[in-house]
Amino acid sequence: MIEKNYQPSDIEVRIAQAWEAAHAFRSGRPDRASAEPYSIVIPPPNVTGSLHMGHALNNTLQDVLCRFERMRGRDVLWQPGTDHAGIATQMVVERQLMERQQPGRRELGREKFLEKVWAWKVESGGAILNQLKRLGASCDWSRERFTMDEGLSRAVAKVFVELYRAGLIYKDKRLVNWDPKLLTAISDLEVQQVEIKGHLWHFKYPLEGMDGTFITVATTRPETMLGDTAVAVHPSDTRYAHLVGKHVILPLVGRRIPIVADEYSDPEKGTGAVKITPAHDFNDFEVGRRHDLPMVSVLDVEGKLALAGNEDFLAGLAASAELDATLKLHGADRFAARKAIVARMEEAGLLDKIEPNVHMVPHGDRSGVAIEPFLTDQWYVDAKRLAVDAIAAVEDGRTAFVPKNWEKTYYEWMDNIQPWCISRQLWWGHQIPAWYGPDGKVFVAESEEVAAVEALTHYTEDMEITVQEGHDIAADPSRLRAFIDDYLHRDEDVLDTWFSSALWPFSTLGWPDDAPEVKRYYPTSVLVTGFDIIFFWVARMMMMGLHFMGEVPFSTVYIHALVRDEKGAKMSKSKGNVIDPLHLIDQYGADALRFTLAAMAAQGRDIKLATSRVEGYRNFATKLWNACRFAEMNGCATVVGFDPKSARETLNRWIAHETARAAQEVTDAITAYRFNDAAGAVYRFVWNVYCDWYLELAKPVLTGPDGAAKTETRAMVAWARDEILKLLHPFMPFITEELWAVTAEGADPRGGLLTLADWPRLQGLENPVAEAEIGWVVDLVTAIRSVRAEMNITPATLTPLVLVRVSDETHARAGRWTDVIKRLARLSGIEFTTAAPDGAVQLLVRGEGAALPLKGVIDFAAERARLEKEIGKVDADIKRVDAKLGNADFVRRAPEEVIEGEREKREEAMARRAKFTEALERIRSAS
Repeated sequence: MIEKNYQPSDIEVRIAQAWEAAHAFRSGRPDRASAEPYSIVIPPPNVTGSLHMGHALNNTLQDVLCRFERMRGRDVLWQPGTDHAGIATQMVVERQLMERQQPGRRELGREKFLEKVWAWKVESGGAILNQLKRLGASCDWSRERFTMDEGLSRAVAKVFVELYRAGLIYKDKRLVNWDPKLLTAISDLEVQQVEIKGHLWHFKYPLEGMDGTFITVATTRPETMLGDTAVAVHPSDTRYAHLVGKHVILPLVGRRIPIVADEYSDPEKGTGAVKITPAHDFNDFEVGRRHDLPMVSVLDVEGKLALAGNEDFLAGLAASAELDATLKLHGADRFAARKAIVARMEEAGLLDKIEPNVHMVPHGDRSGVAIEPFLTDQWYVDAKRLAVDAIAAVEDGRTAFVPKNWEKTYYEWMDNIQPWCISRQLWWGHQIPAWYGPDGKVFVAESEEVAAVEALTHYTEDMEITVQEGHDIAADPSRLRAFIDDYLHRDEDVLDTWFSSALWPFSTLGWPDDAPEVKRYYPTSVLVTGFDIIFFWVARMMMMGLHFMGEVPFSTVYIHALVRDEKGAKMSKSKGNVIDPLHLIDQYGADALRFTLAAMAAQGRDIKLATSRVEGYRNFATKLWNACRFAEMNGCATVVGFDPKSARETLNRWIAHETARAAQEVTDAITAYRFNDAAGAVYRFVWNVYCDWYLELAKPVLTGPDGAAKTETRAMVAWARDEILKLLHPFMPFITEELWAVTAEGADPRGGLLTLADWPRLQGLENPVAEAEIGWVVDLVTAIRSVRAEMNITPATLTPLVLVRVSDETHARAGRWTDVIKRLARLSGIEFTTAAPDGAVQLLVRGEGAALPLKGVIDFAAERARLEKEIGKVDADIKRVDAKLGNADFVRRAPEEVIEGEREKREEAMARRAKFTEALERIRSAS
């Protein structure tokens, strides 16, 4: 029996336990051995993470697809797991050690510290997976993976070694995003741009051999000028054409640096001349490479000036008092050095001017400090070579993006791809499988033992032993261990987290072992992810999948948008507008949150989430619950073998027709990744068609005398209800599973869980005759209600209806449904005439005329004045919005969400105006 009130908290835990006990989400079920596979890999959340609204959206959409395809009979694998999250996890554990006043990372040493991290992972890591279960994620939880599992770690080592041997991984000295607090390189995704109110300093650099003549350059970073190795001007800038090839003397240092012509310099910006510091700026680095300039790094890993003993800095400099004074800045913090350098330039008369300058400065998203472009030796992947096949795979359609416009973004990134820095100066992560000999020779291998054997072969001569003795050492574990300790040391860096994530679609299936899951589930069916990691993750999975598996990792990439607050602003802790999905689940239930996100997930459009929307869909769930209770209380139970095609009653043939139509709409929308259309179709069918119309029209039969019509209607009510539960299940799994179970109590047993039931395949139920009849009743009542609402006619006031020159068929319909129409439309009676009476509002219903005589019911003049006033108010609103949107200064300065909000206001106002105008036209035609 269905409980009186719907309480999500009462059913969600119980339903989740039922799914788990039945192994409902297991892939490779024996009953699906011959079924077509369908696989999705979850974008692995950080092991340190907690469910946020982006996760909720992403996983809701994946779950809709998985539940849908599972009900369609496919062998579904939704592969779950977490990412080891190098920096984030290491920071969490270091913070925990500090809070507990325990020895820090350096004091513990690498081995002991990693023991602490693994202990934390066992104790606290992965909480987000339990939170995903609360959301209803139907992953195959028996296959949970972690990017540092033993199997995945072997895959990482194998990939590194093979790419190295193919010349696709190499070591190089290049600029990286360096975090001077965490002391590691970080990826672009871990960098956030922060607006800083700074300054632009204009310095005068003396021209060599031209006393009293200068070239002026502007910089936001005076502290890096000590590493300048050139000044660049644009080739077409006639102001400086005569200076190209000449030199300036770098102030405070005395370094002779050339003036070069390079298109990087913008003649319209500043003085048109720019200082070039290849070791401390990404653009300057490229200029330096083009002109073969020296790379002079003047900062150390902590962001302090590194001058004394710096051979690159001191190269070619003559001793001078000026240089001695500069060398005293050695060890100064970069920002303190900035002030000192500006002061010295001013003292020397070389500070031309200072301008206020608001600009974006990259900061580490975890450390919060300004990032340094830092010249250092790192490991790189030759991404440009790997990108060739990945680009071709999208061009020839092997992988398609939905929405398609994201392909352009993919191409732009891939066409301009740079070497991928994959090394990180951390301890937590996959340690790079490279060992160095005493002469710096590197041995890259999948294990220490293999590297040692390779090194042993290489160093046999130096050790003055025979080849046979070398083989003997390799065969003796203790002697091999001694050789390793004496001769080899491992690279201390770990791999970028995205390196292991790039292997996720096949490493999680058991690769490099010959696992049957690899053959069955790779390539995967679709990837659902956010646009912000198209390059960082999607592109890299494409590259690795094609290189190692010979096939694309997924045929479709569905890119969803952002979840913003109700005003369209991006959620952030600093703004205080973050909405916690777990709080919404506690308050309204997981089903309401899931349905909200799916219903708002229009392709290419960000979601503006308001708590009121979630509450609204909680009311939708309650509506469904109450409809099922109504059916139960009226004896509507599932009838074994009931065939909706056998229905004789027009109303029942109509609901069968509408159910089939809704099922087709939902199916088509989900397969096309139009989640909002699918949710909208099932919502309209449940609320409007089934609850508001079918059950309402069926009430007289259900409450009337027993007979064939009542028996048939009870069976049809239950049948349509069951189809609704199936259609809604991918979106609202908890409530539908509960109702599936309780509506079977005392009736025919279901024979299994709803989540494993068959998806509706409703053929042969189309019935245009029934649709024409019931559809006419629905449209007529709806039109009358709309006019009554527009004219503010109270429910207690009954009005007559006149049907004007209608066909015999419509005349007959009106006769059959007179009582229903009168009750639902609040009519005093129905008449048939050849012309509409005076003072009547005319309606057009399915091409035929109807009229509501309202003379004496409403004051036409007053109503006309009211509507004209409303239109005037709306016009004023539209004018105000147009003035704002027509103001170029407003559009330029206002945040994107504010501009979008104004456009939405205009759309809403135009819709209101159309409604008032239509009502006014009715009044005018009636009077």
